[in-house]
Amino acid sequence: MPRQARLDAPGVLHHVIGRGIEGRDIFRQNRDYEDFIARISRLVPQSKSQMYAWVLMPNHFHLLMRTGVVLLASVMRRLMTGYAVNFNRRYQRLGHLFQNRYKSIVCADEPYLLELVRYIHLNPLRAGLVGRMDDLIVYRWCGHAALLGKKVITWQEVDGVLGRFGQKLNEARSAYARFIEEGAGMGERPDLCGGGLVRSAGGWAAVLALRRRKAKAASDTRVLGDSDFVESVIAEAEEQERATLRLKSNSISIEQFCRQIALAHRVDFAELISGSQRRAVIEARKEITLIAVKHLGFRGAEVARHLGVTTSCINRIVGAS
Repeated sequence: MPRQARLDAPGVLHHVIGRGIEGRDIFRQNRDYEDFIARISRLVPQSKSQMYAWVLMPNHFHLLMRTGVVLLASVMRRLMTGYAVNFNRRYQRLGHLFQNRYKSIVCADEPYLLELVRYIHLNPLRAGLVGRMDDLIVYRWCGHAALLGKKVITWQEVDGVLGRFGQKLNEARSAYARFIEEGAGMGERPDLCGGGLVRSAGGWAAVLALRRRKAKAASDTRVLGDSDFVESVIAEAEEQERATLRLKSNSISIEQFCRQIALAHRVDFAELISGSQRRAVIEARKEITLIAVKHLGFRGAEVARHLGVTTSCINRIVGAS
């Protein structure tokens, strides 16, 4: 089966940004923020992800997270879809809440992890939601206070950040506080949140095609790192494309493909087609659907027959990706 590309593999650092459609607010009152945070608090441990920094602003959010055993796409789909459904129900509205789903930038740990922690946690100050640096500690919808020991957030990876500032906890917190203060006057950092959605260029296949023509596509890059890191991520994407083409050329049947994916997820094939709602089975079905329909060219109805689900179920999975 195609090797999972590095850009969504376990252990990869992502700067994730979600915005309200047409710049509209996605958080109107405290219960909206609390709903979103409650979802994160469940999804982070369930997916074994690591959350280093986060901030919720009225019309957008930033997350700095390392992927765990569940694909980032699956985590974000559950987070944003569930929240949007509740938001629309609360305010009796219809239609999309978020603009283009979300933007995810693959980041090299050095030197970007700490720079992104600082950039993300300073958002309320830059936007004028708090008046001065001291007030940032009491901004409820941000991970800054947890790093200073002012509140406990069980799903936030505090040690992974503070450990980079020193071995002794108090000294590390003081060093972190100084680091944040030093960044207060830096203003906007487009170098840390640039990188448009690859879907706007037609996905990774289009980006790779541009690369082969030696064309620049800076606005569609979602990789933040030095040249070696960028090259390694692009190489992973190219290898995934080659693996997909190898499957096509080998004329693999949809049943063979389903069995391969089930094996990779350690799911029994009989359970895969039984309608089971076990999490591992659901994730296997999603991966089969997305690769089979979007990359291998199988029809949704054909995939549905082999998975024992309805065609509308397949269409929903593809439409949400």
